[in-house]
Amino acid sequence: MSDFSGIIRHMMRRTMFSLLGGSVATVLIGCGPDYSMPLMAGNNQGAVTEGNALYQEAKQADDAGKAKRAAKLYGKTADRYSFIDSAPQARFRQAELLEQLGDVLKAFKAYQEFLTRYQGSGLYSTALNRQAKMAQAAADGEIKNSFLGLKTRLDTEKVVEMLTQVIGNAPKTPTASKARFTIGELYRKDKEPAKAIAAYRELVRDQPSSPQAPDAMFQIGVVLTEEADRGNQNQATIDMAREAFNDYLNQYPGHPRNAEAKARIAKLGKRDLQHSFEIAEYYRKAGQFDSAKVYYRDIVKEAPSGKLHDQAQARLRELGE
Repeated sequence: MSDFSGIIRHMMRRTMFSLLGGSVATVLIGCGPDYSMPLMAGNNQGAVTEGNALYQEAKQADDAGKAKRAAKLYGKTADRYSFIDSAPQARFRQAELLEQLGDVLKAFKAYQEFLTRYQGSGLYSTALNRQAKMAQAAADGEIKNSFLGLKTRLDTEKVVEMLTQVIGNAPKTPTASKARFTIGELYRKDKEPAKAIAAYRELVRDQPSSPQAPDAMFQIGVVLTEEADRGNQNQATIDMAREAFNDYLNQYPGHPRNAEAKARIAKLGKRDLQHSFEIAEYYRKAGQFDSAKVYYRDIVKEAPSGKLHDQAQARLRELGE
């Protein structure tokens, strides 16, 4: 019986050893390096050595003028070895090279990755300024195609996305106010008045003392006036335009465009008179003479002279006044 027990114990030990060995082997196989994933700081000195070696390889390609290869290797260094001392320089240089190669969107993204991760770097301000210039260039249509060397224009929403990231990186700076104003201008040119006005108002609200804020408030009146010019001449649009120009004059007295704002307000006043004359004519033709007289009298009072004044006065005489 004891011999049989010994045999059983021996078989169990072999089974356990086989199972354990298989598990260990599986663990060892599973722990092999995964080059698709970034390494974490403090993994081992070997990883630091590998990262530095990859950075040096990128630098050699860079020094040899192999920009595309260098950009790829710098990107790989920053992606996988983000904790090594040379990682910030690798990401920054990747962005620089991509910008030089004309790959605007990838360059912008690389700068964004640098700005997000390496805020304490001495290169932060430089990266921020370059990214902002790229976004402004995209807004101005000054983007060069990397293959043909021709200027192409990015979709408005893509440019707005770029400018919004610039604002997020430095929300209270002159760079941000300029980006906000540019967003408003893009939407105004695309004839999207609601979005343009929202962008201008956001600038005035968040950075009222910025150089672009007075122009942003002025442009709100311009956009509303343009809406009226496009046929949306309801009284509410004209009233809002006048209010916007008056707000601009009250908040920014002495600004260079004050005189223009006053002239625009006067012009809007003439629109009011024309609108009143049209209403008076409607009531006259409908036989509602008393109502028509009210509007004709207002025109004569508000316009001491001019074509509408003379026309309204003539109508009043026709109606017995």
